Amino acid sequence: MLLLANDPTNLSTPLGKLVIAAGLLVVIVVAVRFLWDQRKR
Repeated sequence: MLLLANDPTNLSTPLGKLVIAAGLLVVIVVAVRFLWDQRKR
């Protein structure tokens, strides 16, 4: 993977992967809560 070797955003680092995972988790939780609130009405 030549792209990961000179990654300017450093997203290939373990910290970058953790940030991406946390962001995805937050998006999923917010989406589930939104849909749950819509279902209750």
